[in-house]
Amino acid sequence: MHIITLTSDWNESDYYVASLKGKLLSTCPDARIVDINHNVKQFNTAQAAFVVRNSYPDFPENTIHIIAVNSEPEEGEQLLAARINNQYFLCADNGMLGLLGGPDPELVIKINKTTEQQSTSFISMSIFTEIACALSTGTPLKKLGTPTTDYNKQVPLRATIEDHTITGSVIFIDSYDNAITNISRDLFNRVGNGKPFMIYVQSKHYVVDRINIRYNESPPGELLAIFNAVGLLEIAIRNGNAAGLLKLNTSSTIRVEFKEG
Repeated sequence: MHIITLTSDWNESDYYVASLKGKLLSTCPDARIVDINHNVKQFNTAQAAFVVRNSYPDFPENTIHIIAVNSEPEEGEQLLAARINNQYFLCADNGMLGLLGGPDPELVIKINKTTEQQSTSFISMSIFTEIACALSTGTPLKKLGTPTTDYNKQVPLRATIEDHTITGSVIFIDSYDNAITNISRDLFNRVGNGKPFMIYVQSKHYVVDRINIRYNESPPGELLAIFNAVGLLEIAIRNGNAAGLLKLNTSSTIRVEFKEG
């Protein structure tokens, strides 16, 4: 039994998710279908990549991930299937494979489309379900399309280092309105090396000078910083909504300055 996960920007209030699941269950009834997220902001490839990047490592080997976000390709553009970290990913050639981070794919194929598949307005469902079910029944990836190295190789936005300062960005707002940044615990420890620091949020309007281990170390309503479960610096308000109250979004800058000496 293979697991097939679904990530989309379709919103479950529409019929698209149910239709996709129905097609999968009809084509490969032994597959186990798991929803990752269907509330990705429309066409937001970076947000989808963040969600999948931080969830797929917990799935078993050979899990098949359908990423149906910004997945209707322009004329002449390709749909891809790849094997990364012993798992499979199906997506459009929209930068998703690079944005997943981690090691380079072991193999990427350009999915061959039939004339009938090309004529449908729901091309991601008709093609991805077929490929996912073929993989789940043991068909080798290389037999499902044409191997390629010519695809969009975007990379995740990285924090920058200058002197004793890390400049990062908010890359995700979670359902609690916590602002997750691209500053990792490893980078923070390597640059800071145990020195005192100040974390500036929205220029110098808001300042944090300590890292929480748990949210409840701070009193309700207080601004805090914490390294979350995936090791990224997060700006939050205890029992509050940091992003909304501080007007943070995925273009906001977070700066960490370490004191010398």
